Amino acid sequence: MKKNIPKTELLYKKSKPIDQLDLLDGVQLMLNEQKKASDAVKKSSKEIKFAINQIYEHLVKYDKGRLIYVGAGTSGRIGVQDGVELFPTFNWPKDRLEFIIAGGTKAILNSIENAEDDVNKANEVVHKKSIGFKDVVIGLAASGNTPFTCKVLEKSYSKNALTIAISNNPNGDIFNFGKINIKLDTKEEVIAGSTRLKAGTAQKICLNIISSMVMLKMGKVKNGLMNDMVPTNQKLRKRKKTIDLSLDTDICDKLNDSI
Repeated sequence: MKKNIPKTELLYKKSKPIDQLDLLDGVQLMLNEQKKASDAVKKSSKEIKFAINQIYEHLVKYDKGRLIYVGAGTSGRIGVQDGVELFPTFNWPKDRLEFIIAGGTKAILNSIENAEDDVNKANEVVHKKSIGFKDVVIGLAASGNTPFTCKVLEKSYSKNALTIAISNNPNGDIFNFGKINIKLDTKEEVIAGSTRLKAGTAQKICLNIISSMVMLKMGKVKNGLMNDMVPTNQKLRKRKKTIDLSLDTDICDKLNDSI
């Protein structure tokens, strides 16, 4: 029976159940487990590097191609969290960014009953969004078997989009539909099945790396600075001035060194 259960759903047995631990011991256990999230991402460094290069080349080749995040529940929200920052941080065009979440935008703040099982809605949204060969579709699923996410990725794959499958279950069905597969094997959670914990942390780290490095390759980072950021508030306007001054100073220094 266990063979069919994703590792992310199994009972954590490396300590007493967390609810039976002293509070400080419980905190320490969670901290130790969270560290394992970055270790899981590190083990997939080669696949992540390959994904970065392929996404970059795809988005450059197809200048109308979109970056599309797909997920349900925690994974869907993590995708939104990563993608929504691309405009203010890197000035990535809003019309080249899409989010497909089981249950729609309402699911960002609420749990929508049975949304992650709705494959018909998944088919509809792929058609509605006109996903095609120009697009990059990143599917996130902790269990790797979420019907909605798998179906969106499957349909996108069939339409020759560049599909990236990311899951914390190395045996997830989602990997049947990724042209590039990234396995973040975070195993059991200290609260069984609660993938908002280290599984979610690993997904967040992975997306941060991918999106940041793709934007870096796009020329959106210079000397470690966000040279193309969009100042949308007072704090960011101050930051923009500091960045521009720093970059101007760097250019002047290089000119002086060449004289």
